[in-house]
Amino acid sequence: QVQLVESGGGLVQAGGSLRLSCAASGRTFSSSAMGWFRQAPGKEREFVAAIGWSGLSTYYADSVKGRFTISRDNAKNTVYLQMNSLKPEDTAVYYCNVAPPPWVPTLVHRVGSWGQGTQVTVAS
Repeated sequence: QVQLVESGGGLVQAGGSLRLSCAASGRTFSSSAMGWFRQAPGKEREFVAAIGWSGLSTYYADSVKGRFTISRDNAKNTVYLQMNSLKPEDTAVYYCNVAPPPWVPTLVHRVGSWGQGTQVTVAS
């Protein structure tokens, strides 16, 4: 079981950057693929990015590809999401969670035990 606490959200102007962090506890973190998800107001939660347990493999949704970078530090039990060139449509609550393959959009329906998330607001 992995417990997760997201942080790093905030208000930023379009074109700006934010770095989200997800601190995890639990013995299985270093052997678990991890992902970031987001839920915009009035929309379903969506799968944004994932990273394998070793950090060698990654996945990005088309909407964030080239702008977001997922990384992890297993020594610190932390996964990160560097978000650059932010757009107003990136406004959402961002969550991290385990991300067992396959990395497809429907993954969001296969994971549970969501944390509180961190709010990201991008002003135009």
